[in-house]
Amino acid sequence: MRELKSIEEKILDRTLYLIGKDGSCNISIRAIAKEADVNVSAINYYFRTKEEMLKQAKELYIINTQSITAILEEEYGDEEKLITACNEILEYIIRYPGIIVLLKDAKEKEDEISKRILNASQEMSNGINDLLDKVLKEDNLNQYKRMIFWSAINYPVENQWINHFNTSIMEDREERISYIKYLLSMLMEKS
Repeated sequence: MRELKSIEEKILDRTLYLIGKDGSCNISIRAIAKEADVNVSAINYYFRTKEEMLKQAKELYIINTQSITAILEEEYGDEEKLITACNEILEYIIRYPGIIVLLKDAKEKEDEISKRILNASQEMSNGINDLLDKVLKEDNLNQYKRMIFWSAINYPVENQWINHFNTSIMEDREERISYIKYLLSMLMEKS
């Protein structure tokens, strides 16, 4: 996942955060400036328009999604690649809850950046699903196991406000990896 260092990237970071928090891409410049702890003129300086800022936030999504897909090409074993990539997905969803909103927004639009978002997401999902099939060793239940797996990856972030939910999964890398390993071990059991 690309690390954010500059003021410009801090603004994008907070934009993605607010998109997720509010469930909409329609975030005011003032709200973003307040969340990023910058003045409105900094946003205008770096991005000129709100549309350009949203475009850059979407580009950040594409870059980070492609970096997760690249993990799938590394020289690890299949299970290790799967665990590493899914940890990155969890970390990314936790850090930027707005990505789910960006995906929904991209499905509703026909512009070039939306197509790139959907293509990057589909490529990543296909790679993860291929690895899941290898790790789970093909059986007639794999489609259900994939659905359970993806739901379990998204659940901790989408439902973090439920009472008594253990948030350490979201806050600690080792806890996330243990969670993913446990999930895989459950899915690998014969039904």
